[in-house]
Amino acid sequence: MGSATTQALAATTAAVGETGGLTLDVSGELFVAARALADSSQLSGALTDKAASPQARDAVVSGVFGSTLSPQAVSLLRTAVAQRWSSVDDFVDAVEELAIRVAAVADTGDVENELFGVLHTVAANPDLELALGSRLGDNASKGALVERLLDGRAGAATRLIASAIVQRPRERRVRQLLDRAIRIVSSQRGRVVATVRAAAPLSDQQRARLTETLSSRYGTAVSLNLLVDPAVVGGLRIEIGDDVIDATVASRLSDLRQRLAG
Repeated sequence: MGSATTQALAATTAAVGETGGLTLDVSGELFVAARALADSSQLSGALTDKAASPQARDAVVSGVFGSTLSPQAVSLLRTAVAQRWSSVDDFVDAVEELAIRVAAVADTGDVENELFGVLHTVAANPDLELALGSRLGDNASKGALVERLLDGRAGAATRLIASAIVQRPRERRVRQLLDRAIRIVSSQRGRVVATVRAAAPLSDQQRARLTETLSSRYGTAVSLNLLVDPAVVGGLRIEIGDDVIDATVASRLSDLRQRLAG
């Protein structure tokens, strides 16, 4: 990610917090806008043209989206096109990120854990991942498939986010898209994601204690992505950003073998 995009994302993220009346309908509109931008290099290019004035780019937003999207969605798009982006792809990704952030604001349910559930289901079902990630399938059909799978199992925001992101895979695996969405939701809610691998499921008490410990250590709220992995044997392996806390039996055995071999 270039420095221009980093600064631009800071501006669009701030705009979400400053915009009132955000609903899941607004989020859905932004997802539609992201797909339109991805499908039209002419449109996305015009909205990121550094030679064009901010006023000219704003006029394009009004002309293309002004009569079809809500005032809130148009306002957020205007904020996005007023920025300088390192690439067109970064801009299109940012509009999708806006959609995810708006969904996180509009729905106060347990979106992160529900998306974790979708991620784990996809990871455990290679056929499903193949169907959702195939270039041959119709994107709208992929979205409808996710909607059916999650009907009655997840809230409206989770269904919207999951069904929308699989419709624009952009050369990434579905698991990568879901992981990105989880981190965006957590970021919007002021939390960071800790991926925890354990040999067996943690009890509610263990989860609460671990969450409290990590939140205290990192000085911010933490969301746990719990993965059961028999390979760790015992203990926990925790990943938060670039930090790795490996307190597994498997790691200790590996260290012991290295010392004996040396």
